[in-house]
Amino acid sequence: MNLSELYPCGRFSRRRFLHQMAGGFTGVALGAMWAEAGEIPNAVFGPHFPARAKSVIFLFMCGGVSHIDTFDPKDNKWAGKLIDAVGFGDNQAEMKRPVIPCRRTFTRYGQSGIPVSDWFPHVGGVIDDIAVVRSMWCQEGNHFPAVIETCTGHRGRAFDHPTLGSWVSYALGSANRNLPTFVNLGRPSSPVQLTGGYLGASVAATPFQPGETPIPNLYPPKGGSAAERDRQMQALQQLNAEFRERYAINSDIAARAQAYELAGRMQLSAPEVVDFSREPQHIRDLYGIGQTATDDFGKQLLLSRRLVESGVRFVQICHAGGGNGGWDAHGNIESHAPLCRATDQPIAGLIRDLKQRGLLDETLVVWSSEFGRTPWSQNTTGRDHNPKGYTCWLAGGGIKGGTVHGATDEVGYQAVDHPHYYSDLHATILQQLGLNHRRMEVQLIGRPLRLVEEGFGPIREIIA
Repeated sequence: MNLSELYPCGRFSRRRFLHQMAGGFTGVALGAMWAEAGEIPNAVFGPHFPARAKSVIFLFMCGGVSHIDTFDPKDNKWAGKLIDAVGFGDNQAEMKRPVIPCRRTFTRYGQSGIPVSDWFPHVGGVIDDIAVVRSMWCQEGNHFPAVIETCTGHRGRAFDHPTLGSWVSYALGSANRNLPTFVNLGRPSSPVQLTGGYLGASVAATPFQPGETPIPNLYPPKGGSAAERDRQMQALQQLNAEFRERYAINSDIAARAQAYELAGRMQLSAPEVVDFSREPQHIRDLYGIGQTATDDFGKQLLLSRRLVESGVRFVQICHAGGGNGGWDAHGNIESHAPLCRATDQPIAGLIRDLKQRGLLDETLVVWSSEFGRTPWSQNTTGRDHNPKGYTCWLAGGGIKGGTVHGATDEVGYQAVDHPHYYSDLHATILQQLGLNHRRMEVQLIGRPLRLVEEGFGPIREIIA
C-alpha cells in the first residue's frame, strides 16, 4: 500500500496509522477476519490429530444446577446437622451451616446402573450413553464472573477473552460456508458467552432467536432469481476484497462486512435448516414439541440437531438465561422442578435422535452450569452457590457412555476424588475435536494468550 496515495501531505495520526497498517493492535496479532486466507500469524488451522467429533452441542443451564438433587445423590444422614463451611465465598473464618435434606428419589438406570434423580427420568433412560463427571470445580462463586470463567477458561475478572465456541470456530473454520460456524440458541446469562474477544468479532456466536423465526429477515425479497442473487453476492465480495486491499480495515468492520456476506449466503440454505415442516410427528414427539412444558426447549434442541447435521461446528444452548439465571435456587430448591420438566425430555430426545441417525458418534453433547449448589440451606429451603464441587456430563463424540468419574465429599460440598477444574472440560472437548489444548494459543502484543491456562488436561477416564 502506498501511504502517499492515502496521505499526500505525509501527516497522519499514530492511531490511524496502526489501524491502516494492521487493523489496530488486535489486528496485528490476529486479524481473525482473514483466517481462512492464511494471513494470520500464529493461527491454529485444522485439527492437530484425527477428531472423534465434528460438532459440539453445549447445553448450558444458567444459574447453577444443584448436583445433589440431580446426578450426585447423597445420604440424608447429615440432614439438620451443622457442617463446617470455612472457605465458602470470601469468608475464611469459622462458619457452620445446617444441611438440608434432598427430597428427590434416585433410580438406577440402564446396564450401567447410574443413579439419576426423579427430576430427570428421560435422561436416565439414555444414561448408558452419558459420562457423568461429579468432581468439577471453579474459582468464582458469583454468577457473572463464574459464567465468564466457565465459558472462557479464565477467572471472571477480565472481559476480553473469547468464549470456547469462538476458539473452536477460529481453530477449525467453517464446515458449511453458508451457515455460521458458532451459533447460540436461547438467552445467555452474559454477553461474554457470545463474544469472540481478542480473536475478533468474526468468530463470535451468531444468535438465533427462539420461536418460529429463529433468524429475522432470513428470506430474500421476492422477484429475484437465485442466479441473480448469486451474481450480486459475487459483486459484493469483489468490492469488499478491493476495499480491504486498499484500506487495511480493523477487525470489527471486517467482521461486519463478513456478517453481511454470510447473511446473504444464509438466505440460500438456512431456510431449509430452520424449517421443521418436513420433520415427522414421531420426531417432534421425541423432543416434546407441542407439549406446554417442553415445546420451546424441544424446538431449540431439534434445531441444534439440524444445525450440526448441516455442518455447524458449535451450537451453544442457554437455558433460563438472563439476570442470574433461572436455575438460581436461593429461595427454594423446588424451583428446579419446572426447569427439569422443560429440559428432561428434549435432552433425552436429542441423544436418541442423534443416535438413530448415526450422528451421536460424531457429535459431542455437553451439559453443564456455571457452578453447583451447597448442601446447606439458604432461606430454609434454598441452596446457595457452590463452585467447590458440582457435576457436568458428556455424551457422544467418542465419550465412554455409562460411566461415572470423580466424586464430591459425603455432603456434596467439595470435589475430593479426581477434582477437575473447568478448563479440564474445555481440554476434553478440544481433544474430541482433534485439537491439542496446549496449542490453542495466540500472540497478542508479544504476550501468549491461551484458552486453557491451568488444570490437568483432558479427562482421559471418560474418553472411549
